[in-house]
Amino acid sequence: MTTHFIRGLNRFVRTNGNGAVATLGTFDGIHRGHQEILCRVRDHSMRHNLEPVLITFHPHPRVVVTPNDPPMLLTSIEEKEKFVPDFLDGHVLVLEFNDELRSWSAEEFVKKVIVDTVGAKRVIVGYDHHFGKDRSGSIDSLREFGERYGFEVEVVQPVIVDGHPVSSSRIRRALKEERFDEAIKLLGHEYAIYGTVERGIGLGRKIGYPTANVCYSTRKLLPTEGVYACWVEVAGQSHCGMMFIGQNHFNPAERVTVEANIFDFDRDIYDEEIVVYPVRYVRGNHKYDSTEALVAQIEKDKEQVLNILSEGERRCL
Repeated sequence: MTTHFIRGLNRFVRTNGNGAVATLGTFDGIHRGHQEILCRVRDHSMRHNLEPVLITFHPHPRVVVTPNDPPMLLTSIEEKEKFVPDFLDGHVLVLEFNDELRSWSAEEFVKKVIVDTVGAKRVIVGYDHHFGKDRSGSIDSLREFGERYGFEVEVVQPVIVDGHPVSSSRIRRALKEERFDEAIKLLGHEYAIYGTVERGIGLGRKIGYPTANVCYSTRKLLPTEGVYACWVEVAGQSHCGMMFIGQNHFNPAERVTVEANIFDFDRDIYDEEIVVYPVRYVRGNHKYDSTEALVAQIEKDKEQVLNILSEGERRCL
């Protein structure tokens, strides 16, 4: 089986007559806690010949529930489509989170999605999972619905790191507070920035350090502004490089850019998909009085980045 993303209840088709083992949630970040849940789903599906199904939502529910204060995302929907297959071999049912879905009671959600559509025989969720209108559904009510509709419920306890549970909100805080290494530790994998390559102002090529400018999701939470050692994936091949996140002071557009200088690479990749994996923070974003001063600093950056990457700090890709 390969991983299939299905958008909408009416497009989901059961392929296993025995039923499914399902989990549900936003899974923002696909962090170590999420990975434990997906591992349980995979193992149970193999032992009992059930169809593994991840039920998730787009957009993030808080975009609809708290539109004035939605969270920035660790993982865009495009990134989920790219990286969930690393952790789940099955179906991913993506439900549009809108006012209609928001209005469903906990039991209505269970009946329409988990029972009638997915046909779950077992539901595996995290210890703090809530669902349904106003998050009224709890672990206890999910167990009650399981008894009523004929599915088992398994609750996965939190993954503890440094004395506290791993969570998407904790990782967001770490990224915002310039604790990049901690965020990576909690994620359990590299932080990916996915997008297509767009044209920039061309300064990098003029000064001998051409960059691939990433057109990333506007909802993506970026690490602290500055220069990073990085790995870059292009057309399934990985390359070492250095990246810049922040406002380019030579760019009159005055917007935050993500630019990757890929070492020993000279190919036109405009409009192609690209994934940049920052590995280690090198320095902050500074304004330089001239391009000559910028080039001198970039040369120092590259030397430091090469030393970092030669140390084998590539956690995973």
